[in-house]
Amino acid sequence: MTRHPRIAAYSGPAGGWGALKSVGQHVSHSRAPWKSVRSLLKANQDKGFDCPGCAWGDPEHGSSFEFCENGAKAVAWEVTAKRVTPRFFAQHTVTELLGWDDFMLEDQGRLTEPMRYDAASDRYEPISWEAAFAIIAEHLDALTSPDEALFYTSGRASNEAAYLYQLFVRLFGTNNFPDCSNMCHEASGVGMKASLGVGKGTVLLEDFEHADAIFVFGQNPGTNHPRMLGDLRRASRRGARIVSFNPLRERGLERFADPQSPLEMMTLSSQPISHRYYQPRMGGDMAAVRGMAKALFAMEARGEFTRAASFIEHHTRGATAWQDVVEATDWATLEDQSGLTRAQLEEAAMIFAGADNVICTWAMGITQHLHAVDSVREIVNLLLLGGHFGRPGAGACPVRGHSNVQGDRTMGIDEKAPAALIDALEARYGVSMPRGQGFNTVESLAGLEQGRAKTFIALGGNFTRATPDSERTEAAMRNLKLNVQISTKLNRSHLVIGKTTQALILPCLGRSEIDRSVQVDSQHISVEDSMSMVHSSAGIKAPASDELRSEPGIIAGIARATLARVLPRRGVSDPVNWEALSENYDLIRDEIAAVIPGFADFNARLAQKRGFHLANPVRELRFPTTSGQAEFSAAALPGSVLHQQLARREGWLTLQTMRSHDQYNTTVYGYNDRYRGVSGQRRVVFINAQDLARLGLADGDWVDMVGEPRPDGSERRAPQFKLVEYDIPVGCIGAYYPETNVLVALESHGSDTGTPASKAVPVRLERSSRIA
Repeated sequence: MTRHPRIAAYSGPAGGWGALKSVGQHVSHSRAPWKSVRSLLKANQDKGFDCPGCAWGDPEHGSSFEFCENGAKAVAWEVTAKRVTPRFFAQHTVTELLGWDDFMLEDQGRLTEPMRYDAASDRYEPISWEAAFAIIAEHLDALTSPDEALFYTSGRASNEAAYLYQLFVRLFGTNNFPDCSNMCHEASGVGMKASLGVGKGTVLLEDFEHADAIFVFGQNPGTNHPRMLGDLRRASRRGARIVSFNPLRERGLERFADPQSPLEMMTLSSQPISHRYYQPRMGGDMAAVRGMAKALFAMEARGEFTRAASFIEHHTRGATAWQDVVEATDWATLEDQSGLTRAQLEEAAMIFAGADNVICTWAMGITQHLHAVDSVREIVNLLLLGGHFGRPGAGACPVRGHSNVQGDRTMGIDEKAPAALIDALEARYGVSMPRGQGFNTVESLAGLEQGRAKTFIALGGNFTRATPDSERTEAAMRNLKLNVQISTKLNRSHLVIGKTTQALILPCLGRSEIDRSVQVDSQHISVEDSMSMVHSSAGIKAPASDELRSEPGIIAGIARATLARVLPRRGVSDPVNWEALSENYDLIRDEIAAVIPGFADFNARLAQKRGFHLANPVRELRFPTTSGQAEFSAAALPGSVLHQQLARREGWLTLQTMRSHDQYNTTVYGYNDRYRGVSGQRRVVFINAQDLARLGLADGDWVDMVGEPRPDGSERRAPQFKLVEYDIPVGCIGAYYPETNVLVALESHGSDTGTPASKAVPVRLERSSRIA
């Protein structure tokens, strides 16, 4: 795309004509405009394919036009007419490609054939599928222990692919499952399971039609899951109070014009979203929620609020201990840590108190902190206090990222190896499975650094760009003996290759493409959204290349070749007919139904028009905790969070890494961030005017961001970023990842989650040598 760098304030609403113009530009850039438009009309539709973007739910009553701007970008990105053929690799060395940015690499188009890296020429060369499978099997068989292999999973993998993947890996003998959940919503699962007994959201999409108040913590739906704005818009129009807590002012949380509403488009009107918008300092959300609770207890003492006494008595434990901790916390502490005033927190509490049905929703602004689990549990405490479970319009709603990140975990992609899952797998297949805890993402990187991991297989994603401490990550990846990437497009993870690394690129079908087999003319897969709805997805366009294979087909090929060598040495034969499963996904779903709870009659239920809901016992006021009741958490506030610590260090700021609007996770669709007024560039830092003045800097200056030194004393530096004055709390700055992942310390992560603290990164600014 043409780059014309400029910064100009954006005055329009989220969505609207700006969204339609952006969709048109991306469809045109795909070089396949008619295919893109036809594909968009089948996205999220019955007999169509699931959007490869976010995990926001689809309306059970259906829609003829259910997609959003970023979903349209994702579809156009996938159905592009551009191709990366062997000729492309013959023209470009890996060393040359390492100098390209993320947009340029993926913008070359769809991968078409399996490729193998040749160190002598520094180029990828074609290889047959069977030869590629044989290389993988040889490397895995040669390992001293199965635990020397890492098996990464992206949240775009289907339920069927994820189930086959975890089955193969556990038959091989390890639980090393680093995955995207480790880097985003792990705290949601851990915190909610401790509080409620279930690590998933408790609401359905229809609950947003009945909520009286919706509290939005640490998320930017306008960019990360734009279809959510339609549901917030409808809630706002009928009078629901929407209260947003977010450090940056985000246009999608302020006002929204629905591109699918002819009236709003023709009249250039929009709907206000947030009734109140509070800007806590980064890491201050737990203190903000605790401040609301403190205000509610005071209101209760004055007769202005009534807790859900019967619900608390019959369904919870620990309310008194939590109240004691809350009331013992003074207002000065709450104000300093949250960055909000007592009056603001009391105002938010009044809105909560006045609502019969409350939904709390959150994303990575909550989960990517050191104290993330306690923050999630504090939000759940608030909901428990009001009894906001087990009825329409109320509950907890963590909003996941990629379209099937929740389904992957349901299918068994979990390094913690749940005992019930292992029991069921062993009973089904008659082979002993590993039960020890495997490596999560951060532990995998440590294993690579220390030489304890030697083989890496990635089912999708862009691992080297998604992970923290980029330079350390890449150095660790170069220690691999084998690097296998199952992908649709070229990315940097294909290029980070050591001198003795063998590397394979295995190109797979995209979500929008027809998946044919000898037995089935058009196979369908399934996904699970943030509301635990499981629905079908079937591609509708011809594959980008005849050489592409499906993810289940690739996994089956690797498994068949590997286990034929490995299992006989253990005195057992392979219990799985991999070829049959890859030829007919109904058979995979029969296996899932036999092993995974909640999937009985999977094939029949999936055939229903909108799929089916995985029952959540919390909706029926059943809490599968050890005590059988919901558990209030009485965790103490952190003694201090990063912004408080840095206030005592001259010149230091708290950085939040985040997406631009032309981005989904590590996939960069372009160089614009329309709602924040950024065009044609990505190396920008959003900063408060007071911080500019305090540091002797000005809007438009170029700086380097410098982080804490690494354990070996080497420097973390992200060079040449332009300062952009923005509405963000004093002491806090924001910038895009993956460019800023280099500043996120590998050691800075939740101790109980392993999730990098990417929303609280200590940095200082130095003037850059770059001249605008």
